[in-house]
Amino acid sequence: MHLNPFPNTPIETGLSGKVAIVTGAGARGDGIGNGRAAAILLATQGVRVVVVDRDQTAADRTVQMIEQNGGSALAVQADVTNQQDCQRIVAFTVSNFGGLDVLDNNVGVGSRRSVVDEDPDTWDRVMRINVNSMFLMSKYAIPEMIKRGAGAIVNVSSISALRPRGLTAYSTSKGAVIALTKAMAVDHAAAGVRVNCVAPGPVFTPMVEGAGMSAEQRQKRVNAAPLKIEGTGWDIGHAVKFLCSDHARYITGQTLIVDGGVTLKGPDR
Repeated sequence: MHLNPFPNTPIETGLSGKVAIVTGAGARGDGIGNGRAAAILLATQGVRVVVVDRDQTAADRTVQMIEQNGGSALAVQADVTNQQDCQRIVAFTVSNFGGLDVLDNNVGVGSRRSVVDEDPDTWDRVMRINVNSMFLMSKYAIPEMIKRGAGAIVNVSSISALRPRGLTAYSTSKGAVIALTKAMAVDHAAAGVRVNCVAPGPVFTPMVEGAGMSAEQRQKRVNAAPLKIEGTGWDIGHAVKFLCSDHARYITGQTLIVDGGVTLKGPDR
């Protein structure tokens, strides 16, 4: 008798022995942000992870957390809006781990202005960090994945791309991430490279905590979700892990919304 009711479908994730780059994988202190969660969860599946962050100390701490759980990881301090840094990250990964199979593009910043009020320099900065970084990392990662015969990329967008709420530059950039994901999925499917997107809802991360969110504000966000629970970085990390795994082998060009149902309904009256 087969333990697996679908013998042609793997029970295992197929991630063991693979190599991943996770950008924006640091976090404040021992907090769990989206990138750190993804890096740790991939490592638990036997993935060797290159942890990328602008903050060397934050990246190093993520590596320590992975190693404390028996995983393997290396830290790289880099600016993923810089073309040379993106080349360097991929070259470092291949040099140390022998190849590249997975990329989690996980950086992002926001701005709370309309097009009338927005400063052009801030607009350019948001686009550079939220969109250009994913283009540049993918530009150098995909050729290495093709050498391995397959690969998986996850780009982190936001439900703000689907339901704008006064964050115009951010919403625009995250909408571009979804479009980029679809285009890349079509471009590289024949080479075995899958490209998907995760759109997080209002999850509580060290970045949100550092912005000074009050307990009342947190509860308001919980109440806005039909599930009435608070999302965390782990929820996003699990979504990334799934999309990178063999369990998602027939999924590409899609956006997985992870928001507790927030986008399903309007605000309570």
